[in-house]
Amino acid sequence: MTADQRAPLRYIAATGVVAVVSTLWFAGWQITGIGPAAVSFVSLPMGAAITAAAAFDLLRRAPLSKPARRFWRAMLLAFAGVAIGYAILAAAGFRDTSILPVMPTAAAVFAGIGFLAAMWAMGRVPLGIGSAGERWRQLLDRAIAFLGGSTVLFHFGLAPMISGNQIWSTQALVLLGLSFTLAVGGITKVSYIRGGPIDRTALRLIGLMGSVGAAVALLMVLGGDQGTIPAQAVAMPIAPVLGTLAVYRQWRFTGAAARRANTWLPYLAVVAVDVPLIAVIPGALTWTDKLVIVASVLVTGLVTVRQFVVFRENARLLREKRASEERLQHEATHDGLTGLANRALFRRRLGEQLERGGATVLLVDLDDFKTVNDSLGHDVGDDLLMAVASVLRESTGADGLPVRLGGDEFAVLISEPTVLGETLAQRILDAFAGPLSTHRLLVHASIGIATAPAGTTLDRLLRDADVAMYAAKQRGKANWVRYHDGMEQPVADHAQLGGELLRALDAGEFTVHYQPIVALHTGRIVGVEALARWMHPTRGTVSPAEFIPAAESTGLIVPLGRFVLREACRQAAAWLAEFGPDALQKFGPNVSARQLHDPDFVTDVQAALAESGLPADRLVLELTESAVLRGQQVSRALYQLHELGVRMALDDFGTGESSLSLLRSFPAAIIKLDKSFVDGIELDEPGSPEADARQAVARAVMQLALALGLDTVAEGIENRAQVDRLLELGYSLGQGYHLARPMPAEAMTRLLADQRDFASA
Repeated sequence: MTADQRAPLRYIAATGVVAVVSTLWFAGWQITGIGPAAVSFVSLPMGAAITAAAAFDLLRRAPLSKPARRFWRAMLLAFAGVAIGYAILAAAGFRDTSILPVMPTAAAVFAGIGFLAAMWAMGRVPLGIGSAGERWRQLLDRAIAFLGGSTVLFHFGLAPMISGNQIWSTQALVLLGLSFTLAVGGITKVSYIRGGPIDRTALRLIGLMGSVGAAVALLMVLGGDQGTIPAQAVAMPIAPVLGTLAVYRQWRFTGAAARRANTWLPYLAVVAVDVPLIAVIPGALTWTDKLVIVASVLVTGLVTVRQFVVFRENARLLREKRASEERLQHEATHDGLTGLANRALFRRRLGEQLERGGATVLLVDLDDFKTVNDSLGHDVGDDLLMAVASVLRESTGADGLPVRLGGDEFAVLISEPTVLGETLAQRILDAFAGPLSTHRLLVHASIGIATAPAGTTLDRLLRDADVAMYAAKQRGKANWVRYHDGMEQPVADHAQLGGELLRALDAGEFTVHYQPIVALHTGRIVGVEALARWMHPTRGTVSPAEFIPAAESTGLIVPLGRFVLREACRQAAAWLAEFGPDALQKFGPNVSARQLHDPDFVTDVQAALAESGLPADRLVLELTESAVLRGQQVSRALYQLHELGVRMALDDFGTGESSLSLLRSFPAAIIKLDKSFVDGIELDEPGSPEADARQAVARAVMQLALALGLDTVAEGIENRAQVDRLLELGYSLGQGYHLARPMPAEAMTRLLADQRDFASA
């Protein structure tokens, strides 16, 4: 609470003190009877003056809308008029020795102006009604409520004063009537205000100020002249306290949401009208008259109950309809699985933000999510998507809108201009560091960041973010990249390369090269690894490092791998026919993870063996650890191939996290030591942790292979010293540029022919 918001508290305290002191004076006067009764008239003008000062301070210092300022100006006039009018009455009381002095005309005029100003202010408060039909319905309801409440107050308040033996001044009766009107009208009006610039509680408090008149009337009717003193000293000082409380509520008011009007009020008013009717039954009426009155009261009561029941039922139906509409609206703008905003809501919010100013978008794409669906099933995949959505929701917080665009693609629209896209992207990647979902899966994501100024088209900004996201994937995944001008060219080249791949497959531009696997002791070729090569008609030889990732991302690795498999089997069968069954023992095409997930892969292998006539035990499928660690479908395919007699080589062994555990579950026949453990193995660096580690891994892999009865092949041999060190460690087979580079089938044929001629010489 600010200092300005605390300011009206002193006015509440002042009016409270006046009310308490006045009540204490009355208690003392009641006991001792000492002092003039006119003292009781002083508390109301003092309290009203304090309330007027509070309203003036509110107008001077508080930020108010134009309608609120108009309302409180009228209330300032009302408080000031009551203060002046009752100050004149108090002065007259000290001159007149009677308990109830005649109210001077000037006092009645000022007090009347005050009441009329308060009534005018309440009448001008906007109801927040849109349609004319609703305005007329509310006018009818308010009229019923007003008449019902007024009838009760008239019967029990004004009527006894008018018809009683005590003669009351016209001024007093008029002011009490205005007070009753303000009370009933205020309560009726407040009940139908749905929202607006004036605090509802403040309006209720002002309405209650008029209700103080009911207490005054009751005291004066019951006590006659003697009731005037407690009415003036105890009841009336409560009104200024209510007034300062109303000022305090308005001072703290910051705006309120619209709410439904109290449509039950007319039913309450119908019941209220029956109260005076029942009250006259004990009077001088015949029993038949009384029976008619009772029956009328019962009928109106039953009708009221019936109408109220109908109203409650209609209200329930309306709530259900509103809830159904809100549910349908939510379903139309949110993803059914994750509960995040969907593409439609994302585009709408992004368009609105681009119209107002700049916008920043993060595109989040899960890496290798298809593998989870294919290997573990869609239920596990859905569970992972829900966990990812939860991570995005928690990581984004109030900084943006997380969205599921579809599949495994998500987005975040940053709503806070002070939040940097890089900061939020790193926060998301950090949240992906641990296992997710109930299945404890590790998942990574690639994030593209793009920012655009106002006026940029929505599709342009999304294209930039998409380009940045693909650039992040090309940099190794689990990464974020911000878009910059010119970034789209490499991505476009990558996409164009995918189209070129499809054309190249149809045009027969791919060939198979073969890299020998050599016995390190003798130099004899014992097998080959089959490798795809692309001879582009205009670009020349395209590096596998360039086209293999494109083939993987486009899915063309499956037909490309099928071509390499069939061509390798055909060529291997031809070499065995030409050079004899002992010429080569191993023919090893590489197999990707995408091929293993192809449901026709086992059938493709069977077809390649059948078409070529190659014995199944000569075919060695080379698989990386990342391709093998893919779930039940991959494992089932590998065991089916193993049962056919096809052998499997575990390529790049030692670089994964589960190399040793793989050997217990994977039907491997050959382990290929990764090149990273061969590089520098020949160097003698006493005390070097790196050199010791390389040799320790190479030695451990060899001992493990011997224990399990597996063959070993050392990859990436580049010099004679590495051959000698590997021989010392027990390796008998190797592969690398020092031994032989990959070569076309014709060159490999000549090499095998030379080897045959040398052996026969």
